[in-house]
Order: sequence, then structure tokens, then C-alpha cells
Amino acid sequence: MSSVQNQNVKASLNEREGFQVWWRLLRPHTLTAAFVPVFVGTMLAAVEDSINFWLFAAMLLASILIQAATNMFNEYYDFVRGLDNENSVGIGGTIVRDGVRPRTILILALSFFFIAGVLGVYICLASSWWVAVIGLVSMLFGYLYTGGPYPIAYTPFGEITAGLFMGTIIIAISYFIQQLTLSWHVILISIPVAIFVGAILLSNNIRDRVGDKENGRRTLAILFGHKGSIRFLTILVVIAYTLTLAFILTGLLPFWSLITFLSIHKARQAIQGFKGKSAPLEMMPAMKFTAQTNTFYGFLLGLSLLLQVYIPLG
Repeated sequence: MSSVQNQNVKASLNEREGFQVWWRLLRPHTLTAAFVPVFVGTMLAAVEDSINFWLFAAMLLASILIQAATNMFNEYYDFVRGLDNENSVGIGGTIVRDGVRPRTILILALSFFFIAGVLGVYICLASSWWVAVIGLVSMLFGYLYTGGPYPIAYTPFGEITAGLFMGTIIIAISYFIQQLTLSWHVILISIPVAIFVGAILLSNNIRDRVGDKENGRRTLAILFGHKGSIRFLTILVVIAYTLTLAFILTGLLPFWSLITFLSIHKARQAIQGFKGKSAPLEMMPAMKFTAQTNTFYGFLLGLSLLLQVYIPLG
């Protein structure tokens, strides 16, 4: 691809030089998937008792570092396997458009994992070493998501893996390190968050469906087709909000949690944004709306729990 064409792609994606290169590498729109479960899990603990702020901060930073490292592994291994090129959207583009050495990205990803590991030691010392076992498994799956001989991201199991580890498990750990116990109500409440995390990946795969299919991937978006994937995304959104309402009516969540339904308009924008679109660039707004749905829903859910602490309803 010529340098002129490369600059046109960068301009279309509004990609800038300097610090922006490294910021894009982190894929900041995905980092909310790391913040939300830690916030929700910690606020669930706060409803029952006071919380340790430093444990919350350590867990939040470790989660963000693992998510960022996973994004870097994705950037690295997709390039190594020849899946990314100068036309690829939804990636940092640091290798194919900015010329950053692949080895540099790999070392940075491993460094992030190391720092997350150090934070994990502190968390374990303050809570339980069982957290280390779960943390190491989570980090392993973060690597295997795009690394290893059979990357999870290239299979139909990417969404459920992302939802499980970046949703349910992180919420459970965030709650556990504060309370040193775990109950089924925490796992149940984590399900809508896990669904929205998985929806971020599904929307990414809807956007990349054609290119992924040409490169031999077998994602859910490829198996369902474009229209089928949009219907599946709609079903996931309906299930998430239905479960939320059921949890409120049964007392698992406070009435304050009704504010989570303010995020519905973002979910609707995401679904509508995919309809009638075929080019990846056309679907970029829809993917951003999906990520924003997760952010708004998770923040509002955590806020509703915090409100319950100070202004109890029922």
C-alpha cells in the first residue's frame, strides 16, 4: 500500500502522531470493560460493609493493565499472522500504519502483565492467595485470547470468554477481596455486565466479519451472518435489561438500580448503527455505542449501589 493511501486511511480514522500512537495501542474504548466490573464488584461489597480504598485502586489498575496487555497481544499476534494491514480498522494501527516494532509492543504487553502481577501480590497479601490462582488463570486467558496455537478470538467462544473473565470473574474477585467471602447473588448480578462485555466483542466481530472470514476465523458474527448477528446482539441487550429488572423486583438489586435503564438509548443506537451498513468504517460508530452502553450501564449500576449505601430505598 502506498504512503499516500496509508495517510488517507489515517485521516479517515483521525489517527494522529506522537502520544496518540501509544494511546491508540491501549484501545481506550475497551478499557471501560476493565473499570466497570471492578467498580460494580466493589460497590456490591460497599452495600454490605465499608471498603478498603487501596485494594479497590490496586484491583482497578491491575484489571486495566491486563485488558491493555490483552489488546497489545491482539495487535502483535494479528500482525504476525498477517491478519492486519494498513486498511484494518478497530486496531491501534501502531505496527501497520505507524511503524512501531512488533517486539516493542510484545515487551510492553509483558511489562503490563508483570506490573499487574506485582499488584496481584499486594491484593493477595491483603486478602487471600486464592486470588492469585484466579488471577494467573485470567492472565493466561488474556494471552491465549489471541496468542498460542488456537487463539480464542478466532473461534465462536470469544464473546463468552470475554464476558466470563472481564465480567463475572472480575466482579467476583473485586467483591471477594473486600468481603473475604462470595455469594451467589454477586454471581447473578454480574451476568448483565458480562453480557455487555461480550456484546463489545460481538460488535467488533460484526464490523470485522468479512475480513475475519477471509482470514479463516470462525467467530459468532461469521456463523450468524450480518443480520443474524444484529438480531443476536438485540437478544443479548434484551436479556441483560430483563435480568436487571428481575433482580430489582426480587430485591437482589435496590430500586436505585432502575437508573441503569437510562443507558438503553445507547444500546438502541448501537443496534441501529449496524443496520444497513457493510463497510467497517461505517460501523465504527455502532461499535463505540456498544462500548458506551457497557460503560453507562456499569457506571449507573455501581452508582445505584453507592446511592443505596447513603440513601437506602427499601
